[in-house]
Amino acid sequence: MTKILVTGAGGFIGHHLVTFLKQKGYWVRGVDIKKPEFADTDADEFQLLDLKKIENCLRATQDMEQVFHLAANMGGIGFIETHKADIVFENTVIDMHMLHAAKTNKVQKFLYTSSACIYPAYKQDTPDIVPLKEEDAYPALPEDGYGWEKLYIERACRHYREDYGLKTYMVRFHNIFGPLGTYDGGREKSPAAICRKVALAKTQDEIEVWGDGQQTRSYCYIEDCVVGMYKLMQSDYHEPLNLGQDRLITINELVDIVAKIAGKKIAKKYDLSKPQGVRGRNSDNTLLSQILNWSPSVTLEVGLEATYNWIEEQLRKEKRI
Repeated sequence: MTKILVTGAGGFIGHHLVTFLKQKGYWVRGVDIKKPEFADTDADEFQLLDLKKIENCLRATQDMEQVFHLAANMGGIGFIETHKADIVFENTVIDMHMLHAAKTNKVQKFLYTSSACIYPAYKQDTPDIVPLKEEDAYPALPEDGYGWEKLYIERACRHYREDYGLKTYMVRFHNIFGPLGTYDGGREKSPAAICRKVALAKTQDEIEVWGDGQQTRSYCYIEDCVVGMYKLMQSDYHEPLNLGQDRLITINELVDIVAKIAGKKIAKKYDLSKPQGVRGRNSDNTLLSQILNWSPSVTLEVGLEATYNWIEEQLRKEKRI
């Protein structure tokens, strides 16, 4: 039985990935500084480890054949724009230690989860964005802090593959969302934040929207995300690859979709002082489709309905609604 390590297994994507891999019949070790918040892990073994320490990375990778490396200090735009020093320091230390430990312990395959934040700001300065291709990463001008760190580690993965023979894979996430993710507290992404705000709103109410609502994004449901990661790890493709949906919508449209799911008439109150990120970002999935012979298939409406219903349920449990 193939033994797989999932770092960040206490987080949103990592938790779903562990469950997916177990359903595929793998032996899975989960590692994180915390257990999953909303459901028990399906991992065969779960280790509480701080991966900023090299000895813990060596322990985590011991006897592992494959590594899905998701562990990172990150959050939504509000978090990453106000914690740049912590993000750059902690994530660089974790990522470099994990690469070194994987090489030392003779791991066969190592998947690194990068981000669409690596793409240059000058290609994302209008809501009507041209979908971003993998080749657009250079000349580089990524998201300050978080994006620069992700781009640098992509290069490090390439060097470890070329110099040491470690089979590295790199996936660039485009706004992954779904149930069992953070929805409050400052680290949540926009779909979860909007689902929370709409759930807490009365039938006819207004919610706060960061920015003018005209900024655009594409959103990928968690089920497609884990399938894409798995398929990439089975391939022989070792360059960075987009993983996201390619349907571009405005934040205003995102609010309207969630409001319709909730059966509420929601007005928008714009706060231009809050972080907004780039004006537009969308995934070009041409290469993804060619390499994996597959594309994400869960529609935004289906994914948002599942996410909204789960967040509403959590808020009811907390007696906030």
